[in-house]
Amino acid sequence: MTSAGAAAPYSTATTTEAPVRVSFEFFPPNDDAMEQTLWASLQRLAPLSPHFVSVTYGADGSTRERTHNVVTRILRETALTPAPHLTCVGAPRGEVLDVARSYWDAGVRHVVALRGDPPAGQAGYVPHPDGFAYAVDLVRGLRSVGDFDISVAAYPETHPEAPSAQFDLDNLRSKVDAGATRAITQFFFDTDLFLRFRDRCAAAGIRAGIVPGILPITRFPHMLKFARRCGTAVPDWLVRRFDGLEDDAETRRMIAASFAIEQVRRLQEHGVQDFHFYTLNRSELTVAICHALGVRAPSNVASRATVEA
Repeated sequence: MTSAGAAAPYSTATTTEAPVRVSFEFFPPNDDAMEQTLWASLQRLAPLSPHFVSVTYGADGSTRERTHNVVTRILRETALTPAPHLTCVGAPRGEVLDVARSYWDAGVRHVVALRGDPPAGQAGYVPHPDGFAYAVDLVRGLRSVGDFDISVAAYPETHPEAPSAQFDLDNLRSKVDAGATRAITQFFFDTDLFLRFRDRCAAAGIRAGIVPGILPITRFPHMLKFARRCGTAVPDWLVRRFDGLEDDAETRRMIAASFAIEQVRRLQEHGVQDFHFYTLNRSELTVAICHALGVRAPSNVASRATVEA
């Protein structure tokens, strides 16, 4: 993994031969059809030997049981390394740590520690009176349970609730100092933003991997909603690429794959070795992007793979 502390200014980093490592994010399904899609995607992506696969956790713990079910099934039925999300929202410290202990006892060694989003209908984030206030507190709590490999969130364009970019960077450094192993970024579309952010992390003394979060664009209008909610800028030139394709799914997929491949190849040229993909429980685009990065299933496995509907 590329260490943020070792990252050179992006304008001079041009290494392309470093080995690539990938990870994938999934969300727990809420009906039988979505469950079938999830497991078909996991089976298609598993031969790429991801470093880990993360499973999200709904606001106020609304998907706790479903997240746990997906994680335990991954442990039971696959050779993949699951990384459940844990958040600070809607639960006292003891309850959160009990969940962490249950994961540890089940064999989980990797956790994604997040503050979490406020529940639907709540204007802003309010810490639970008996809970962990922020992700840095959760990281410290997880360290008291076991020697977890802990991923945290990072924001190349600054967290939308942060009072300043410097405050946001200081918060990331605090999470790393508390025991986080790596930071996975919010998705972004301006590659220069990530490269400048990586340089700022290095200058701030953040000695942990800064892993770019990549969102393959499966449905452009939905992506725009996600972007507005999390403060991700969508360049006008990218909007123009998708203009007029509302009823042309095949061309949309081609444009989406082309853009994402451009993005990851440029990051790779600047020394990025680790990539985290927000799959939205689909595999097609992620497989294509990984292929371009040189991350491929063994030929005997790839030949048997079937593309989901």
